[in-house]
Amino acid sequence: MPTRYYIIAGEASGDLHGSNLIRAIKVQDPDAIIRCWGGDLMQVAGGTLVKHFRDLAFMGFWEVLKNLPTILQNLNFCKKDITDFRPDVLVCIDYPGFNLRIAEWAHEQAYKVAYYISPQVWAWKEKRVIKMKKIIDEMICILPFEKEYFAQKWNWQVHYVGHPLLEVVDKLQKEKATEKIEWHKNLTVSPPPQQPIIALLPGSRQQEIKKVLPALLEVTKLFPQHDFAVALAPGLDPAFYQSMLEPYPQVFQVCNQTHALLMQSAAAIVTSGTATLETALLGIPEIVVYKGSPISFFIAKRLINIPYIALVNLIMNKKVVTELIQDQVTAEQIEKELKQLLFSTPVRLQMGTDYEKLRNQLHTGAKASEKAAEIIVRLSKNISASTSA
Repeated sequence: MPTRYYIIAGEASGDLHGSNLIRAIKVQDPDAIIRCWGGDLMQVAGGTLVKHFRDLAFMGFWEVLKNLPTILQNLNFCKKDITDFRPDVLVCIDYPGFNLRIAEWAHEQAYKVAYYISPQVWAWKEKRVIKMKKIIDEMICILPFEKEYFAQKWNWQVHYVGHPLLEVVDKLQKEKATEKIEWHKNLTVSPPPQQPIIALLPGSRQQEIKKVLPALLEVTKLFPQHDFAVALAPGLDPAFYQSMLEPYPQVFQVCNQTHALLMQSAAAIVTSGTATLETALLGIPEIVVYKGSPISFFIAKRLINIPYIALVNLIMNKKVVTELIQDQVTAEQIEKELKQLLFSTPVRLQMGTDYEKLRNQLHTGAKASEKAAEIIVRLSKNISASTSA
């Protein structure tokens, strides 16, 4: 009988990595039947899409609390759908608030559980590891320090497969360097920019975009020798942006071509998340911003114990890119940092050197999705997997 895989991703980045994982699974297990929560990319890759991440992405403590009834409904629906599908293995991709609950339930039901892209327990709520060790059969990590962290602090042997963004970026640099972008202004087709471009990546969730984008748009008035382009999130209706963009007719918009936009940009301002690492691996100078609701930020400050929020800085354990957080996300502060990024040769050279070191740290000699798929396929077929280096 064909092996059945049930994969859950709850965000745009999870959809990207999930799509590459699905392709890798199908290479190693051609008859695989895959049912998934994710997005368009996972569906195109061959998964049967059950729920789209646009209906799942709630960010911040207060936002989760407000949407708790919807989240509980989704949990119950997911459990029933898994029961009906009867997978040989459940694969959770990041999205810990939801996935850890499903993983615990699945373990109780005797399903095998693989977790691809570990929850960031090293940042907050470390004691989750005690339960994770019991309910997860194979933990697959993508950050270089996580393998040692789990082994030394928790006596848990996990797999480190490298970062899946490396294969994404390598492919992009080969295929999309000359991709023709469809430019928009006020969401209608426009002639292309004529000046150096600054990319604005305000995030993928409505809550974070509403908090961050207004300040980013104000910055566009301060750099008349540059053109600015907003990357619209693939999971959102472009009309969502209309009221915010309307007062800025000079600002371009790009739909579903974020990577191509980055590769043609002189610099980028990026909301904290996976996109910050993508931008760095593409070699684009960047400023990282984050702004949440006051309540969520107040709680997070007291719970999260890490020196940086940007993945680039966390991996390198130093300040590689500037981080502007909460009240620092103002047009005036961004203008100051952006001038440094654009016009200071030493700043740009140092960032380029650090980006190269970052890439070397994340490289393992093989594609992360292929190594992850191998572990998952072996688990589904009851074959013991050796711990990856």
